[in-house]
Amino acid sequence: MKNTTIDINELTIKKFVESLRPEDIEIRKQLDIGYSYDGKVIILFEIRPFWDNPSEIQNIEFAKIRFYKSRRQWNLYWMRASGKWELYGPFPESTYLDKMIEIIKEDNHGCFFG
Repeated sequence: MKNTTIDINELTIKKFVESLRPEDIEIRKQLDIGYSYDGKVIILFEIRPFWDNPSEIQNIEFAKIRFYKSRRQWNLYWMRASGKWELYGPFPESTYLDKMIEIIKEDNHGCFFG
C-alpha cells in the first residue's frame, strides 16, 4: 500500500516558493525560485542561467531552514558572500516553520533577497 501521508511542512514551503516565483513563464527562464526538502532541511535557491554561458543553469542558495527534532525547533540560516551558511542572528530559531517563512519574506536586513 502506498504511503499517502502528506507532509504539512513540505506543503507550507511549496506554497511559499510558489508565491515567490515569477508568474510569467518567459521571466522564469531567466530567474526562478526553487527548493529542496529532505524531511529536516529546507534549502531555498534562485534558478538562473550563468551570465557567461546562458545555456548552463545554476542554483544559488539563499536560505536554509533546519529542523532539530531533539529540540523540536527550526533554525534559520542565510548564505554569506563567502558561500558559508550563517545562523540568522536577528531571529535564529522558532518552533514554527511559518514564523521562519515570515522572517524570510520580511527580509528586514537584506540577507535573503538583497
